[in-house]
Amino acid sequence: MSSVKVHPIVKSTALIGEGPVWEESEQTLLFVDIIGQKIHRWSPATNRIQSVETADTVGFAVPRRSGGYVAGVGRNIVAVDWQTHKVTSLVEVDEDKPNNRLNDGKADPSGRLLTGTMLKDYPSGERKQGALFSVAPDLTVTKHLSQVDISNGMDWSEDQKTFFYIDSLALTVDAFDHDPSTGHIGNRRVVCHIQEGEGIPDGMTLDAEGRLWVACYDGGRVINIDPATGVRLKTISLPVTKTTSCCFGGPDYSELYVTSASLGLNQSESKQQPLAGSTFRVTGLGVKGRPSYAFSG
Repeated sequence: MSSVKVHPIVKSTALIGEGPVWEESEQTLLFVDIIGQKIHRWSPATNRIQSVETADTVGFAVPRRSGGYVAGVGRNIVAVDWQTHKVTSLVEVDEDKPNNRLNDGKADPSGRLLTGTMLKDYPSGERKQGALFSVAPDLTVTKHLSQVDISNGMDWSEDQKTFFYIDSLALTVDAFDHDPSTGHIGNRRVVCHIQEGEGIPDGMTLDAEGRLWVACYDGGRVINIDPATGVRLKTISLPVTKTTSCCFGGPDYSELYVTSASLGLNQSESKQQPLAGSTFRVTGLGVKGRPSYAFSG
């Protein structure tokens, strides 16, 4: 572990940096600032960052096979044209819950979009107002779960037979049986309980060996878990407490990118954490990740 290094690469103070996605074709890192209402794209080659404003909260952005991106803005799945900065609504979810917003989202190996919702002004208001949805390439929406608090991290096993999912306030990482042909999920079970002091499970990714990497909000860490046993294999500490999500990237997917938040820190904490809201690159882990998927719609 002595070779593991953590470097801040984007020092912009995101309010809630989230949803990192490595774009292989562009060799760039895509991520969002949920409350800052921006989609960012950072190039390691030039160390430049480009941004698109979304005019509402943005929970995620992922590449679209037909070009551009899809993003979760407010309660709408939208198409984003990066060249023109045009944002076009495709479909709305939770129409009967105006106080909800979309949170984390990812495309699955078949090109469907998985995304979930949460109460916009959490922690005030009622519990379990969120849901988990899939959006098919023809924009058909299917609700898979209701009674969700904060729909968050998700990923799929290499054989696509297992779907891993985080509802943050449950303080667990869960697994479901997954049917790749239909996208149906079932047989929910707990893979890992997050322990006291580790924080709140947030965004998540899998490495090429099928191990989980879970960013822990208010825990200042990313924990590496064997999903077969629930055993922690590594803990990566970061110089900020509000670590939000992670993904593998770089030319050979050997770098772990970690987003963070600055919103919610008091004045003293902000002074102690000048890098809060930055995006970090972790090297020397000795493992590699897998390419992300694009939405087919």
